[in-house]
Amino acid sequence: MSEAHEPTRRRALTTLTISAGAPAMSAAELRALCLEAGADDVGFVEIERGALAPDLADIVAVLPRTRTVIGLVRRMGVENVRSPMRSVANAEFHAATHDVQDVEREIVRRLERAGVRAAYAPPGFPMEAARFGAEKVWVVSHKVVAEQAGLGSMGIHRNVIHPRFGNFILLGTVFAEVTLDRYDAPLAESPCLGCKLCVAACPVGAIKSDGTFSWAVCATHNYREFLGGFIDWVDELTDAAGALGYHRRFEDHETVSMWQSLSFGPNYKAAYCLSVCPAGDDVIGPFLADKKEHLERVVRPLQEKEETVYVVAGGDAEAHVRKRFPRKRVKVVGSGMRPRSARAFVEALPWLFSTHGAGDLRAKYLFRFGGAETFTASVTIGDGGIGVNFAPGDRADVTIEADAASWVSFVRGEAGLVGLLLRRRVRVRGDLRLMRRFKRCFPT
Repeated sequence: MSEAHEPTRRRALTTLTISAGAPAMSAAELRALCLEAGADDVGFVEIERGALAPDLADIVAVLPRTRTVIGLVRRMGVENVRSPMRSVANAEFHAATHDVQDVEREIVRRLERAGVRAAYAPPGFPMEAARFGAEKVWVVSHKVVAEQAGLGSMGIHRNVIHPRFGNFILLGTVFAEVTLDRYDAPLAESPCLGCKLCVAACPVGAIKSDGTFSWAVCATHNYREFLGGFIDWVDELTDAAGALGYHRRFEDHETVSMWQSLSFGPNYKAAYCLSVCPAGDDVIGPFLADKKEHLERVVRPLQEKEETVYVVAGGDAEAHVRKRFPRKRVKVVGSGMRPRSARAFVEALPWLFSTHGAGDLRAKYLFRFGGAETFTASVTIGDGGIGVNFAPGDRADVTIEADAASWVSFVRGEAGLVGLLLRRRVRVRGDLRLMRRFKRCFPT
């Protein structure tokens, strides 16, 4: 190496030495750095924390020597989020998302200047879209990190509620090659009030009063212009026989809304669960002072808003909207949820499960897959619930033995079940009527 490059070599060796030894900081020092970078609150989780296990492989893929995971909070404008005008609410979501990313980047810059390697995860979208339908598309669950970092707890609406700011926050996560003298713990008590205003306001009934939550119902409506809903729109677009056929399927406002999402950033159809939540020290005052006024000013306009609500045929949401919100227009669509593997199919069943479709069904289904994927799983349905077990026994009401790839092609609508049965790519033992009832439990 020439003398001209020697300073570069010395600096590189210094950096490698620092990284190999995982530099140390005090939690107080790191907290001050993050707050000065623009975070409204921050907390720290050690990489060994068990709750991070589902995302650990992805965290390490981003930054192999991660020692500390930083969770951060950025406040949102309360009244923007509460507005029944979707443009007003979505403008705040997009602006706050950019704010979070700017804060993440600034934290990374400051850490790097201090000799600490760091990287940040996207605060929302984009995600690892190439994995859609096969495995999780997020790098890290910001909600899990926030909970573990003591920044709040998830309410029954599945949003993190900060003890001061309420659920009017967006979350970010930074990975750092640094060890701290102390780490944060989850809150001892949830800020959720249990008021269930989110249950009353949800236009599709995704949030149940018993605390259960239907992800698929929420995604079909709220994420209509993201992920699966966009896939369904493309399917409908390509199937339409010309412009007239398209206009029979979509109203002009739907087309303009999709254009808006493609041009400026995808728009949420509803965030009413966030809008009505009164929890948090900075938010709760007006609610405690006059609960009736909160209902009339915040909750009622969302309940009575005339809008198109997207549901799948025969699912829980369709019955809920028609019963609870007669002023809203129901549009039956496809969910766009199509698994790319047999394991993804099984793992997604609890998300897609419909209590309305299940009715009084009580049955156990045993799946034995072979071919490209070899595993066994059971699905038990009863009492309005579902259980999935990847270490099942042999006894079942219905047993399905299938070539994994063939089963996936059937679930995706690319092959017919009768043809697969005739070619013995799929075999079914048991009451075939239970198979028909099984299908009704998972409307897509």
